[in-house]
Amino acid sequence: MKKVILFMINLYRKSGGSKRWFGIECNFEPSCSLFTYNAIEKYGIKKGITLGFHRINDCKKNDSICKCIDPLK
Repeated sequence: MKKVILFMINLYRKSGGSKRWFGIECNFEPSCSLFTYNAIEKYGIKKGITLGFHRINDCKKNDSICKCIDPLK
């Protein structure tokens, strides 16, 4: 299951990511999709997806033009 989710995230990223699909650019570095990918690799599916959802929610709250650096801890 983990490999399927990581494959889907890779497919999303290679197909243009948030810029193509939603018309917005991620406010964070690394991008929300890369952050989620790394979180799933490091912590597993449940915690990784939870961290990813929190990150995406923070991205929607942040209307900043600049990139905020927020690496996975």
